[in-house]
Amino acid sequence: MKEKIKRYTKEIITFFIIMTILANIISLYKSSDLNNEALSLTNIFLINDSKYELPQEKPILVHIWALWCPTCKVEASNIQTLSEHYNVLTIAVKSGSNDDINNYMKENDYTFNVVNDKSGFLASDFRVGAFPTTFIYDKDKKLVFSDVGYTSTWGLIIRMWWASL
Repeated sequence: MKEKIKRYTKEIITFFIIMTILANIISLYKSSDLNNEALSLTNIFLINDSKYELPQEKPILVHIWALWCPTCKVEASNIQTLSEHYNVLTIAVKSGSNDDINNYMKENDYTFNVVNDKSGFLASDFRVGAFPTTFIYDKDKKLVFSDVGYTSTWGLIIRMWWASL
């Protein structure tokens, strides 16, 4: 019995390692088409009609997601945690009205900054083809990291820390 447990544990660990490697390879492949230019946004209006001015001399995470995306919903709590410690701007793509997005935010106690990209214009400017997609820019607004798909809270924190150096 003990040998079976060891064998199954080893198989499960191996499976997760292989899946993690494959997920990172897929993310790397998908992120190769993204816009890798410096961030040109300076200010933008959020769903609460307030004007958001991008911070000067500080890194920022730009997270592009959608209400209809199940992976985005799973990752949203990671974005919330990060937004409590770092500059975060999120862009909700083709996700309905501001009220639809506000309701989702309230239901889940999320407070991160959201822009409603009703037509998908901003997402196309970033050349996003899959959701969620995350960009991390350094203090000079140069792209440091981009990622397509789910990213853990710790993965995001480490990348933001790196962008702060």
